[in-house]
Amino acid sequence: MNEKIARFLDERRPATPCLVLDLDIVEGNYRALAGALPDARIYYAVKANPAPEILRLLVGLGSSFDTASVNEIEMCLEAGATADRISYGNTIKKEADIARAYALGVRLYAFDSIDELEKIARSAPGSRVFCRILTSGEGAEWPLSRKFGCEPEMARALLLQAASMNVEPYGVSFHVGSQQKDVTQWDTALAQTARLFKELEAQGVNLRMVNLGGGFPTRYRTDVPDSGAYGTAIDEALRRHFGNRIPETIVEPGRGMVGNAGVIQSEVVLISRKSANDNRRWVYLDIGKFGGLAETMDEAIQYPISTERAGSAEPVILAGPTCDSADVLYEKADYRLPSDLKIGDKVTIHAAGAYTTTYASVAFNGFEPLRQYCI
Repeated sequence: MNEKIARFLDERRPATPCLVLDLDIVEGNYRALAGALPDARIYYAVKANPAPEILRLLVGLGSSFDTASVNEIEMCLEAGATADRISYGNTIKKEADIARAYALGVRLYAFDSIDELEKIARSAPGSRVFCRILTSGEGAEWPLSRKFGCEPEMARALLLQAASMNVEPYGVSFHVGSQQKDVTQWDTALAQTARLFKELEAQGVNLRMVNLGGGFPTRYRTDVPDSGAYGTAIDEALRRHFGNRIPETIVEPGRGMVGNAGVIQSEVVLISRKSANDNRRWVYLDIGKFGGLAETMDEAIQYPISTERAGSAEPVILAGPTCDSADVLYEKADYRLPSDLKIGDKVTIHAAGAYTTTYASVAFNGFEPLRQYCI
């Protein structure tokens, strides 16, 4: 926790649980990524954290925006973004929402199936479209499975078909998986993408853009490469596969833009054991899976957790406050908290600026959504 956030918590003493996010860190992350990938346009993934303060900051810095819904599009417009800086990047859209986005001026759409392409052609005529291809997600702590994208062979057929419809086949996109720590994963995806570009060019379709997706990580309990390492790896892969005909590129950072900018302050509600000889305490917090920590599912994202106590570190099981047996955060991972931890103590959950407020339920068990303070 940096001094700015610590001072806010000390002076304001907000009710817990709450997320406090430092906008200066967001700005630093944006500038670092822009410096690492100077030729790529940044489309912030709004789903990571759509706080108006974050959107206004990024508008001022020159960012564009990757959106998943009409609501997110409207948030960006309200924050001052123009429609030409917005991509409707969700491949699963109601046709009425496509029509609404088109009416708002959005002209860039993702798809990965013929039915989605036909919806766009009908309701957003003349728009630029890009087809998302599947990736393995290997090396990612939060892989995106097979829900999004199609095989490259299908993408080629779809983009050929798009050329005969009332849309502009503009490019190819992929996502190598969220919290991707292997900088080489972009190389495999770019090799497939370059083949698609060449095959389609031979058939008279000239694509212009590659959407490199997100995947840029936040440091949790282990180190991750810095922005420069990703920039170097991606630049080398582009040159290797596209030579001197490098297309337009865009990136969609979410976690890497805001993750390390926020901390959650929580309170210990209960400490207990399940038997007299239980060697691990159960520590129940006032935040759990349904209060914003959904990414602890399968213990995939492991947030650093600290307290001000100084006792010897002892193994614990961490759980949330709700009446749901699934609301256990960490049982297999080796989490340790001080032996002198008490009920009512404050606990800090670090690197929690991404995918927390947006995952919080509205009122499961009557608990309020996670409050956020942007400072």
